[in-house]
Amino acid sequence: MSAEQHAFTVQQRVYLWLGGVFISSLLIADIVGIKLFRFPLPFKVLGFDAVEHTCGMITFPVTFLLTDLINEYYGKRAARRLTYLGFAMAVYVFIIINIAQAMPYLEAPFNVKKDQFDAIFGSAKVMYIASVSAYLVGQLSDIAMFGFIKRLTGQRYVWLRATGSTVISQLIDSFIVSYLAFSLGRQILRDPANPPAPLSAIPQIAVTGYTLKFAIAIAITPLIYAGRYAMHRWFDLRPLPPESSS
Repeated sequence: MSAEQHAFTVQQRVYLWLGGVFISSLLIADIVGIKLFRFPLPFKVLGFDAVEHTCGMITFPVTFLLTDLINEYYGKRAARRLTYLGFAMAVYVFIIINIAQAMPYLEAPFNVKKDQFDAIFGSAKVMYIASVSAYLVGQLSDIAMFGFIKRLTGQRYVWLRATGSTVISQLIDSFIVSYLAFSLGRQILRDPANPPAPLSAIPQIAVTGYTLKFAIAIAITPLIYAGRYAMHRWFDLRPLPPESSS
């Protein structure tokens, strides 16, 4: 059996690289998301005087871009396959983090302090579960909406299916993660220091996070066109027609 029989095609190699970057972006977003950032604004925008969110937003928008590119060039099933794989890897990482916390601690001056390790990886478990759950629903919504808009518009209006699907799916994502992280999750895992938020507060929390996601979705729209150019120019790949993208 020759080595050529095991060689990947260009299309397979591109899918593999896109999938690797997608999963890496998802996992690192969930891990560094425990840290919050704040950028003051020179003037109020929609009532906000600063941008406040988790550091997970550094890489999470990359998943929006890659989902749309994979959907465009490989179809709905390929995008769903990657979504499920990302979810499985996120669960795997969550299990390993819990095992690492349960491992016997080595008392040594060169070892990381146990309370510091637990503070980083143990204090955000509810948020991690909420984020991963919302990711799964949001991604599947994005894939379905992207295909729906593409069937309506054909190969035209790339910006509409890319940005439109992200804007809608991230609205769903924001409400799910806000409800699970700040209400339901805290009701299940009781902590006097972090009481659950009332249901009336969830819409405000969700809208605050969604505002940033909406702005990012609009801002990365040109990158969709740049990605399409790269797929065509460097790899000679063509978007699937609407009837073949499912």
